[in-house]
Amino acid sequence: PFASGDHPVYFSKGQTDDFEALFNNLVEGSEVAPTHLETQGRKVPVPMASLSHSVAHFSFHDLCEKALGAADYLVIGQNFETVFCHSIPKLTIDHVNWLRRFITFIDNMYELKVTLVLQTDAESIDDIFVVDNKEDYSQDEVFAFDRSRSRLEEMASKDYLTLKWLGEPGN
Repeated sequence: PFASGDHPVYFSKGQTDDFEALFNNLVEGSEVAPTHLETQGRKVPVPMASLSHSVAHFSFHDLCEKALGAADYLVIGQNFETVFCHSIPKLTIDHVNWLRRFITFIDNMYELKVTLVLQTDAESIDDIFVVDNKEDYSQDEVFAFDRSRSRLEEMASKDYLTLKWLGEPGN
């Protein structure tokens, strides 16, 4: 449904109802329930998912404020073709661990060609992580988020949205 370009994949502040309506439209007629995935002997909780439609729904808190890592994000991307993430806050360098997890999450979704649908409390995707003076902060995070911002722009493009998802449910 996204390849046509008819559906936005990024929602900003004040568009929560539209974000939720898109999720409900995509999973219409399917069972939606919490589930979990397993990786490296651990369970990765998925708060809301339609297994038959390969769609998962998370909050930023669930994905990035908890101690998840690359293996956890990889198993999510391998099992869900479309991932919704809502309530992404404006991040500062004070939230460096959340920022690093968010970057790792984006990287994993990008590599597996997952359709990522985001809702942020910022005015736009560009405003999720903004530093006043980039020279005052860790260049690693600034560079990494600039790369993530570029990936997010690509992930919203019609070219990306027509790519074949590289995951495989049940693995």
